[in-house]
Amino acid sequence: MQRLEAMGNSFQVVLISTYELGRQPFGLASPAAWLRRDGAKVTCLDLAKQKFQVETIRSADLVAFYLPMHTATRIAVGAIERVKNLNPEAHLCCYGLYAPVNDDYLRGLGIQTIIGGEFEEGLAALARKLRCAPLLKKGSEQTEPKISLQRQKFLVPQRQGLLSLNHYAHLQMGSGIFRTAGYTEASRGCLHLCRHCPVVPIYQGKFRIVQAEVVLEDIRRQVAGGAEHITFGDPDFFNGISHSLAILGRLHQEHPDLTYDVTVKIEHLLKYSRHLHKLRETGCMFVTSAVESVDDRTLRLLAKNHTRDDFFEVVRRFRQADLILAPTFVPFTPWTSREDYQKLLNDLLELDLVENVAPIQLAIRLLIPAGSKLLELSETLSILEGFDPVALSYRWKNSESQVESLQADVLKLIKEGEARNSSRREIFSAIWNCTNDGTEENLREPCVSQVPLSRATIPYMDEPWYC
Repeated sequence: MQRLEAMGNSFQVVLISTYELGRQPFGLASPAAWLRRDGAKVTCLDLAKQKFQVETIRSADLVAFYLPMHTATRIAVGAIERVKNLNPEAHLCCYGLYAPVNDDYLRGLGIQTIIGGEFEEGLAALARKLRCAPLLKKGSEQTEPKISLQRQKFLVPQRQGLLSLNHYAHLQMGSGIFRTAGYTEASRGCLHLCRHCPVVPIYQGKFRIVQAEVVLEDIRRQVAGGAEHITFGDPDFFNGISHSLAILGRLHQEHPDLTYDVTVKIEHLLKYSRHLHKLRETGCMFVTSAVESVDDRTLRLLAKNHTRDDFFEVVRRFRQADLILAPTFVPFTPWTSREDYQKLLNDLLELDLVENVAPIQLAIRLLIPAGSKLLELSETLSILEGFDPVALSYRWKNSESQVESLQADVLKLIKEGEARNSSRREIFSAIWNCTNDGTEENLREPCVSQVPLSRATIPYMDEPWYC
């Protein structure tokens, strides 16, 4: 395969991230290694933390935008327009989960190449072709597969040029104690087919591992750069459980004081609950799990493959294992009733999980982007009100107008509470009062004595988790 060594640094690539949950962007560092291996000069630009580098953009041959989530895609729209104005000759590419599902929209903005799935090899191949055939730079015909699930032999991410880790999200331990956090991925894709998940339209129930030595070397370098905690960004860390547990064993052996967090489905937390002690013993601070709802009908529509009772059982097993569960939710869907929302709040209170849930999780509204598997449901199609090209999602309204108003009220309370630096329990109490308003006497009013854990005892990342 032809490489770019003979070019020196004449071929210039700019990789742009607009938003990645406050993390140092893995989605820039990983492809940067592939492109630099081939001799390209690569600049990684994180617009969430850095200013636009005008002269760098003007001299670029290829500018590629990383779109791992909905928010990042919407923010990228303005950046794409600015890049086009600064450098109309550059070849423009978008890559990541949200690139293929927004193909038509992005091409309308002037994007010439779309790459989803395992994107590193595709980006490297695109750079080689552009260098060898400069006329392709302005061509509209895509030369790379739009979605690739080919197994890759990964390279260790190269993070030079990115801001140091202390500029990014930290693990908050309470009482003014925090840990500098790094980020890596041990796998991509997912075995599961949850209908609302953005991974599913791309990976279709498949997942791909990142070789263990690559993951470990990436972490070693981040530890050398000051990381005291690592977030594993895998959609489900237990998809390849033997692979994951082997990494944790070696990681803890090499860095016994390093802590970490992972994301695992409720279904897998039940299936592999015998391994929860392994997480605790190797430094896991918390496990994020997308519970989404405590309503079994909604869970079936979302194809979550777990029930409300399963969630309760996982909470019980976590308490037995002395581990912290950080549930995430999509509490507002087209099928949510006011009673459903009240039941969610009551369950969180009953389970003593008020402190474990970031307030924003109590206001999330179901997102139905282009390509969503939810579009296969008649229950979804019957409530859609058309596609909003600005929001990059389908419009819908709950049949109960009071639920629409409740979501807006809850979001307002959260924003006000966070502006006042209110605690999670204070925000929860405000939401409780707003939601119940004396209409459900059977629901207990929350009080401090019913939420025994101090906020300081629950570690959390200081950048909220949402898409």
